[in-house]
Formats: sequence, structure tokens, C-alpha cells
Amino acid sequence: AQRTEDYKNDTFARAGGCLKPDELQPDTPEFVKQYTAYYETKRGFHPRSVNSTEGWNTTSALSFINLPFLQRSNEIQSAVMVVAGEKAHSRYFSEDAFRKLQGSNKELVIVPGATHTDLYDQLDKIPFDKIDEFYQTYLK
Repeated sequence: AQRTEDYKNDTFARAGGCLKPDELQPDTPEFVKQYTAYYETKRGFHPRSVNSTEGWNTTSALSFINLPFLQRSNEIQSAVMVVAGEKAHSRYFSEDAFRKLQGSNKELVIVPGATHTDLYDQLDKIPFDKIDEFYQTYLK
């Protein structure tokens, strides 16, 4: 129904981007505050970014997130490095994904004190040394 409505209106209904800084409340979840601090400031704002502006289309592929994407991840033979922040709200997903991987060419790096968005652009928190070592070992 939404796709039909979008077609009739020659536009897409949007789900809304990040909260604006003045919309944050004391009880706003910390990860939402972190996204606002990234996408709604000079740090990460871009006028064409769906997170900075009106958000994703309500009919986007994000509804497929419930699909079992990791169902066959145990078949991956290539080297895989999973990097997550210790304080990232998404850390559980990184750890779940890593547990399903097989082989000795896999590495999980939990960055002490880092959040999800810290690993976007906080150069002092991104583990470049570990990434370089992994690439040198497995991606020759």
C-alpha cells in the first residue's frame, strides 16, 4: 500500500532521520544521542545523508533486516575481521556474527571504551595497527 501511495504522490514516505540536538531528552537512549552527535553536527552531517535529513524510505530494504543473513556465515572461507566498540549498542551483533565464523583466519577486535559512532571517524580509537596486521597476514 505504501509503495502504491508513493507512486501516486511521485515521492517516498520517509521514516525520519536522527533526532535533532534540541529534541534529545534526558531519557533518550545513549546510542540515539551518539547518532545525533554524529549525523546532526559538522562531524558527520551531509545534506544527502538519509541519517542527517528525512531518513530512510519507509519501504526500503531495511525491513529485510530480520532475514537470517548469518545463516550460512559458517561457510565463509575468506579472512574476516570484525571490529566493534566496547560500548557500541551494536556490539552484540558483531559478537554473534563472529561466533558463527569458522576457521583460524578470523579475528574479533573489541575497541576499549569506543562506541559505534566513534569508529566512524575518531582516528585515535580506530585500531589501524590491528587492521594493518590483519591485512598483512591474510590479504596478501
